Amino acid sequence: MTKPLKLIQVSDIHFGGEHKAAVEAAVERIHAERPDLVIAAGDLTKDGKTAEFDAAQAWLDRLPQPRLVTPGNHDIPFAGPREILWRLVAPWRRYQSRFGRRKSQDWDDPRATVVALNTARAFQLRLNWSKGAVSPRQIREVCADLREAAPDALKIVVCHHPLIEMIGGPMTAKVRGGTAAAQAFAQAGADLVLTGHIHAPFVHPYPFSDGCTQAVGSGTLSVRERGVPAGFNVIEVDDVDIRVTALAWERTRFVTWRTWSVPRRCISRDGPNENGATEVAPLKV
Repeated sequence: MTKPLKLIQVSDIHFGGEHKAAVEAAVERIHAERPDLVIAAGDLTKDGKTAEFDAAQAWLDRLPQPRLVTPGNHDIPFAGPREILWRLVAPWRRYQSRFGRRKSQDWDDPRATVVALNTARAFQLRLNWSKGAVSPRQIREVCADLREAAPDALKIVVCHHPLIEMIGGPMTAKVRGGTAAAQAFAQAGADLVLTGHIHAPFVHPYPFSDGCTQAVGSGTLSVRERGVPAGFNVIEVDDVDIRVTALAWERTRFVTWRTWSVPRRCISRDGPNENGATEVAPLKV
């Protein structure tokens, strides 16, 4: 990699319950960052309503291009009897009419291959339909895309639900097939798996394969804060490091909340913590 790569990772904007000041200021800040790609990792809306999707589309259209979008569990209609009917009959129509196919999108660049994966489900054989799921077919398709990446390209998977649980996190994802997916993606050489859902930023390595795959979660831009200010991630990659900066809304502007650094060229794991991210800007309590 000769030219540094910069990505913006947003998720859980929840239009219909967005943090209006933070969402508006994020447009200017994201443009100022001059990213190579903007990634939206699901939950663009609060209840999957038409007006919320219109607002989400209008906001994303104001951000720099190109962009890659994947849906979340809130992007399926579910509030009210009529909306439940839409969920059963045409759960993805509103999302797909604005953001394209829900199954898979990808972005290829000599520096990176980014593959989107839909972990949201319209309904499941369990009471809590908000939890995620990954099918064996999805795992095979993502792994095939990762293996086709250029030899030195960064390999990134984007989905809404964290595939394995964040220890000490404010909520759970309980993704069916998540552990198998995380293990397969690690074996396929994924460098990063970018997710949302938790509403709290984090970076930690998967305990699979060589231990070099990093799970990266971003915060929320909604008012549904879970002990963490509204914010989003800036990811910068060069030949030496992968640097993840979680920005947080503080009164009138975004400030650096936490920053992690991971070696770009990972070493084979000899112990459980060999490849953990180093926190450059520690959390201030």
